[in-house]
Amino acid sequence: MITAFLLRSLDRKISIAIAVLLLVAVLVPVLNLLTGPDNPLHIPTYIMALFGKYLTYALLALALDLVWGFCGILSLGHGAFFALGGYAMGMYLMRQIGSRGVYGDPILPDFMVFLNWKELPWFWYGFDHFWFAAIMVVAVPGLLAFIFGWFAFRSRVNGVYLSIITQAMTYALLLAFFRNDMGFGGNNGMTDFKEIIGYNVQADGTRASLFAATAIFLALSLMIASAIVRSKFGKVLVGVRDAESRTRFLGYRVEHFKLFTFVVSAMMAGIAGALYVPQVGIINPGEFAPANSIEVVIWTAVGGRATLIGPIIGAILVNGGKTIFTGLFPEFWLFALGGLFVAVTLFLPKGIVGTAAQYIGRRKPRTEATPPSLEDGVDAKIQAAE
Repeated sequence: MITAFLLRSLDRKISIAIAVLLLVAVLVPVLNLLTGPDNPLHIPTYIMALFGKYLTYALLALALDLVWGFCGILSLGHGAFFALGGYAMGMYLMRQIGSRGVYGDPILPDFMVFLNWKELPWFWYGFDHFWFAAIMVVAVPGLLAFIFGWFAFRSRVNGVYLSIITQAMTYALLLAFFRNDMGFGGNNGMTDFKEIIGYNVQADGTRASLFAATAIFLALSLMIASAIVRSKFGKVLVGVRDAESRTRFLGYRVEHFKLFTFVVSAMMAGIAGALYVPQVGIINPGEFAPANSIEVVIWTAVGGRATLIGPIIGAILVNGGKTIFTGLFPEFWLFALGGLFVAVTLFLPKGIVGTAAQYIGRRKPRTEATPPSLEDGVDAKIQAAE
């Protein structure tokens, strides 16, 4: 039943995007592991790890597009959900170090020994098991999103005010995780990971598996997001985005729709963070920085809001450009990023994918009448009620 629901939601563009991601999930690791360095088709491990990081960013941008593009919630705190998922994975990876750490303590991570902790904090229990860490990766961001959204949406906080308090949330977490007495490594965070589910985290085979897992999770998340926005539930979401008061007037509990979407989006961001940490090799409070959440908004806007595919493309292009630009002109990157956002806002308000779709749509001959938008349907129902 669930499979049929997911498959029914796939249109041609989404199907192609998922097929490309699955092909990349197979082809890139194969070219890395089964070809030698002298082969022109060989993909070095560092390139594969770099693009694996880009794919985690793409998953984060997709998560934001679900709430911003289709529900009208401009969250400036999605970096917090990403970081929480990363910390959950980092705690598991730290527990796997055991006595191989610098101080040789089989239980306490090195930073706790250095800070003279005597015993493991209660909230670290269970993280020596991968299944428990995997649950926490989605449960912790999901729970935070549920609590935050429950109060915010029931209070009908909207627009710029909601954006400001989401940014305040991630900044508060940034300050909290910087404290050494929180038990999360302080400003240094967590690093020096050894293995994941028994495999050396630095081995080429492990890195290839992590890359493939990231691409597969991105494809699965794209399928789930497409199923949500193309269902009847998704039609109501668009109504909430475009005419919230009218949708509420028709009897829909708008806060429930917002809350569900916000929680699902936070869980997707948590998964992205969990896949990011073993590929990058570190997690620290800097991931909570409000600037990171703002960058996610830029990726989404560049690719195209409310397109699902656009944020994936935007995240990969912007971060690829960042890698090149910071290598050549590191001191000018923030100016270039700001200029890019302004240029997209002025000249490509629908983003790359949205503008391309609009251009293609204009070139195609219109043989069918354009279906009415949800807002038109809402207007018609209101008029009928009157």
